[in-house]
Order: sequence, then C-alpha cells, then structure tokens
Amino acid sequence: MLKGKPFVKWAGGKRQIIDKLKMYAPDEFNTYYEPFVGGGALLFELSPKKAVINDYNEELMNVFSCIKDENKFNKMCNELNHHEANHSEEYYYEIRNKDRDKAKFKRMPDYKRSARTIYLNKACFNGLYRVNSKNEFNVPFNRKAKVNTYDGQNLGIIHSYLNFSDVTLLNTDFEEAVKDAKKGDFIYFDPPYDSETSTFNSYTENGFGKEEQIRLSKVYKELADKGCYVMLSNHNTTLVKELYKDFNIHVIEAKRNINANGKKRGKVEEVIITNYENKRGFEE
Repeated sequence: MLKGKPFVKWAGGKRQIIDKLKMYAPDEFNTYYEPFVGGGALLFELSPKKAVINDYNEELMNVFSCIKDENKFNKMCNELNHHEANHSEEYYYEIRNKDRDKAKFKRMPDYKRSARTIYLNKACFNGLYRVNSKNEFNVPFNRKAKVNTYDGQNLGIIHSYLNFSDVTLLNTDFEEAVKDAKKGDFIYFDPPYDSETSTFNSYTENGFGKEEQIRLSKVYKELADKGCYVMLSNHNTTLVKELYKDFNIHVIEAKRNINANGKKRGKVEEVIITNYENKRGFEE
C-alpha cells in the first residue's frame, strides 16, 4: 500500500526517526489519536483505519480539511500552481502579509488559505512555521528563485486515506482532543519540545512552555490509568525525565535542522516514552 508523507516541513518532524517510532508503537490498538499532528509522519506511516487527529494550529488543520474535500483539494492545487508561477521575494511578502488584515483574512476562502500555508512553508527560511503574538506569520523569505510546493501523487494518497478511513479532524486544545479516548486506544503525543534553556515553540501565538509540559504529563498519566496505550516524544531534558519517571523512557539520537543558527543544528538526544512494553520495543 502506498503511504503518504508530510506535505509540509514541520519543526520536530518525525520522518527521520519513523522506524524507531514504529518499533515502540503498540502491535494492536483501536482508535489512533494524535493531538499534535504537525506534518503527520506517524499518522501516514501507520495509516490507521480509525483516527482522531488534532493540532492547535488552525491554518495547518485547514490544510488537512481542504486536502480531504475533493472540490477544495483541486482548487488548492490550482492556487499552489499560481503561487509557483508568480514566486519571487516581493510576491512572497505580499502573500505573507495577507494575515495582517484580520477581517479580510477571515473572509479568504479556506482553499486559498490552505494554499497560502503550504506556499509560505515551502518558500520561507528553513521551512519554519512561526507566528508572532498577534498570530501573524513572520518568517522571512528563503531567497530561492524557484519553489516546488507540492507532490501531486503524495497529496492524492493523503486525500484517499482521509476519505476511505474514519479520520476525524479537530482544531482544539490537546486535552480536549483526547477526552473520548478509551481503553485499548493509542495516543501519540508529539508536543513542542521542552528545552533546558530556551526553545522554539511559536507554532501558535500562545507558545508551549513549562506549565503546558506539566499539564501534558498529567493528561498522559490519566490516559495511562484508563488503559490506553500512550507514547510521547520529547527532548531528553531534566523536566521531561522527572515528569515521566514512572514510565518507560527510551533515549534515542535524532538530527535536527530547524535552528536558525547552523552551529546549533545536528544530533540531539530525544526520548520516546511509553506506558507499555511490547516485544518490538525491546529489540534494541
């Protein structure tokens, strides 16, 4: 079966550690939940028959919705072709600044907004998604003369998956997104990562700080107590190790390339935390 791949570059994307995530995932489960879906690497790799996916980033979830809807999907692709044909530094900033007029931006058709999100992701510096306190996209231009915004076959695979499987799309808080999870369901948390110092977490205007990490750990424990399979990815920090000390903490090495400072990119220690053990999880 052909599997989809992330259609945007997302900070902390999981394509490069997908084999390790699959290794630690439960062998069998009922409904799959991903409250911080981002680029959807594990979602597409597992392609569960029943899933609930969520992200607090409204523009990202709008893209998922438009890919699922056939009419909007076709219009979005046509819009992306238009962006590619008109691509330049001046054009980039023209498209980027459309969210400065809030009233006008809200009236923009959702397929145009979704195309804008993908175009900005592909044409901005380092593929970052970052907004300021006013929820305005503020990443500078990447100075590339040409930009390829999408892979038609890949988007077609994702469109088919979203339509032929039972996939619910949400745009809410992570705690709200998993409120209906039951025993035997599998929840994968991939939150904005914790850091010993400072961290990039401006996917939304509200950020994701230490208090949110603590609240997430409480939700994790509640789901574990329900009998759910729960897996979480994060940096290997003092706070994370303390919050999840009662669970299985698997340390892995990953390579990160999002940091604006090239010297700070490279190999980092991450953790995959589970509340269960399975035979694949211990073939290390």
